[in-house]
Amino acid sequence: MNAKVKYWVEEIVSMCEPNEVVWITGSKEQYDALYEEACTNGELIKLNEEKHPNCYLHRSNQNDVARTEDKTFICSDAKEDAGPTNNWCDPEEMYDKLKKLYKGSMKGKKMYLIPFAMGVIGSDFAKYGIEASDSIYVVLNMEKMARVGQDALDKINETGQFVKCLHACKDLNFDDRYITHFPQDDTIWSINSAYGGNALLSKKCFALRIASCNARDEGWLAEHMLILGIENPDGEINYIAAAFPSACGKTNLAMLIPPELYAKKGYKVWCVGDDIAWIRAGEDGRLWAMNAENGFFGVAPGTNKNSNPNMVKTLESDVIFTNVAHDIDDNTIWWEGLTSLLESDRIVDWKSEKWTPNDGTKGAHPNSRFTVKAENCPCLSKEFDNPDGVPLSAIVFGGRRAKTFPLVVQSKDWEHGVFIGSIMGSETTAAATSAIGIVRRDPMAMLPFCGYNMADYFEHWLNVGEKLTNPPKIFNVNWFRTDENGRFIWPGFSENMRVLDWIIKRSKGDGNAELTPIGFIPAPDEINIKDLKNVTTDIIKNLLSLDNSLWKEEIINIKSFYDTFEGKVPKSLKKALLDLEKDLI
Repeated sequence: MNAKVKYWVEEIVSMCEPNEVVWITGSKEQYDALYEEACTNGELIKLNEEKHPNCYLHRSNQNDVARTEDKTFICSDAKEDAGPTNNWCDPEEMYDKLKKLYKGSMKGKKMYLIPFAMGVIGSDFAKYGIEASDSIYVVLNMEKMARVGQDALDKINETGQFVKCLHACKDLNFDDRYITHFPQDDTIWSINSAYGGNALLSKKCFALRIASCNARDEGWLAEHMLILGIENPDGEINYIAAAFPSACGKTNLAMLIPPELYAKKGYKVWCVGDDIAWIRAGEDGRLWAMNAENGFFGVAPGTNKNSNPNMVKTLESDVIFTNVAHDIDDNTIWWEGLTSLLESDRIVDWKSEKWTPNDGTKGAHPNSRFTVKAENCPCLSKEFDNPDGVPLSAIVFGGRRAKTFPLVVQSKDWEHGVFIGSIMGSETTAAATSAIGIVRRDPMAMLPFCGYNMADYFEHWLNVGEKLTNPPKIFNVNWFRTDENGRFIWPGFSENMRVLDWIIKRSKGDGNAELTPIGFIPAPDEINIKDLKNVTTDIIKNLLSLDNSLWKEEIINIKSFYDTFEGKVPKSLKKALLDLEKDLI
């Protein structure tokens, strides 16, 4: 064992005091034994083997069902480095507080040591970590989400470089729950939560918060983005990375099935990733992207054969379901939106209480999840394990906006694209809050996940672009324009392929567009609406229109958002905002 690994393990074992230390080797025999133990102790329920082969149900503590952003901290040396959008604490103060909580936290338990790789092992993209956890649930989920086992440990032992991840469920006390990041130490400590986003430390904690700091220092990008490839009838594949805030259809787009019009011509869509993209400049002057993860940790409610048929196929076997409803009659699972009708009246909800659809509550928690390996996906790209990643033709940003943004717009250049990404946001809905239509800014969909000051993050994006000789084109899409009755105008789902088609054309320098104050907007006839029911040329014109009065209000909101960064927003982005304001007059 590498001396650095040995020292760290001895340190955390001394602090947490587990009864036993178990290294996760990645062997099938070890995982089989862990599944059996988890079913015996009640952490997992084995589901109907015929209908859900090798699938399991887990229920979490009712106070522990989602990421807790107010309990999430960036503990950089200087508060300014964390920026105004992150919770900050002095590293020494946080270490002192946490060491007291961790002391003896694993007495009577096993400590599992999980060596893992983010990205293809041995590639230039890959980074490595070890997560120590007292939870079998974490071990079994990590096995699906990262590349776990001896091969990863061998790489760690070669260099001694790894992200040190410590997780303890302890007693799940919400008041003492902390998810903390120490970028200068490549360290993540999480305690008193077993929820995936807080406990699977390879995911948002490592792949975005810590990795974004590594990317800043090393000259690459760690992004909250899907990656998909669009193959045309000639066999050419163009790759797109896309960032969306929550509830904007990110996973659905990552697994898009082309509409019949395109499928008949031979178009195909390949999924490289649904959540994380690590992006590096290649020697050819292009950006190349790799999915840092090895699986999907997705939201269950709303996933069905209509919204995401590829994901439904992905979930046919070898899945861990968390906080969904349980049909006791045939030992199967269910969630809102999976099917319209429930045939059984012996349903228990995510809290393990008897439930019917007439109870006025949800059978599955709105944030209930599934964890499954990417290899299950029927549309998984053959480049998924390519150590070089895939070359990006386009980067797409998007949000949920009822009136302001058009269906699609292309930025004027890289710098202007960074501006478009920096002002991203979604409007609140009645389901989320009593205040409807309030814009919540979420630049590049990274607001909760950037491990340092977002103003510096904008500057980093600009710096990366300056070094590219063949950068991808940057676009913004909005699937969520509404009519006067609040109904969505654009059909979305597979029909989004029609917009992606134009994006690919523009990335090659083809396709017609008009320069507007916010960028290049396609001519209405550039969006292929053949065989598209209830969508006319006039409707497309409406979807592509700009309302100057709304954009003037938008500018006021953007200025207020930029002001939160206390003068650190890059000058070029401020200029882009001033130019937009002038052009709207």
